Amino acid sequence: MPRGEEAKARAFYSGLLGMSELPKPVELEKRGGAWFQSGAVQLHLGVEDDFRAAKKAHVAIGVSGAEELKSKLRKNGHAVLEDDAITGRSRFFTVDAFGNRIEFICQD
Repeated sequence: MPRGEEAKARAFYSGLLGMSELPKPVELEKRGGAWFQSGAVQLHLGVEDDFRAAKKAHVAIGVSGAEELKSKLRKNGHAVLEDDAITGRSRFFTVDAFGNRIEFICQD
């Protein structure tokens, strides 16, 4: 993520995705970025001064309530790309507040 954009990270990961923000260890706070958690999954966003969004490499997150999440993403200006390339797996993609690709694997 870009330096100084923690508020955008919180709006997307906590506000839209419903993840809880985790406190960073004191030793790492000065580096910037933000950490989030949902269930057993933790996502750590680090700062890059020469930031470029990950357009191909991505995380994949299992999600229940996929239709509700898709609707919420769309209402907040995030495109949703449906994908049926893997037989028997329902999934979709979006990008976060910084343009990083995210895959959601539907679990319902």
